[in-house]
Amino acid sequence: MDARFPLSDNEIGLKFGKRFANAAMVIDQSPLPKATQELVKIRASQINGCGFCTDMHTKDATADGETPARLNLVAAWREATVFTEAERAALALAEEGTRIADAHHGVSDETWARAREHFDDDQLVALVSLVALINAANRINVIVRNPAGSYEPGMFAAFAN
Repeated sequence: MDARFPLSDNEIGLKFGKRFANAAMVIDQSPLPKATQELVKIRASQINGCGFCTDMHTKDATADGETPARLNLVAAWREATVFTEAERAALALAEEGTRIADAHHGVSDETWARAREHFDDDQLVALVSLVALINAANRINVIVRNPAGSYEPGMFAAFAN
């Protein structure tokens, strides 16, 4: 399977990709725990059916030491005992933030309050920004049908800067 359109072969695609990667770096360097960041990216990508991002972020999480048990249970996090309360709050916010079109109320006050209990202002801004950014990445990759499976951890590191 090939992508419909190779964005990196286009000048505008390259410029946008570079700025997108720089925005991702801001979040990556934030105080939001890296494990939480990857779990959120994986869950949003699963919901959006983005194979490319699911592949990327499960591999990045594995490279960062995430366990197979936790990765295998991301889609069923509510029934799993392997996630912290903070991670559960982040996953709930990610799901509701990803499914805005499906739930006319967006992120519920209850979910927001749970996230507020576990994350300070900087972490919360990073979490909200991360949900927005991964959803944008999912949409781009789904639209152009970027295929999954070939990602290697760190292969886009040089793209930012």
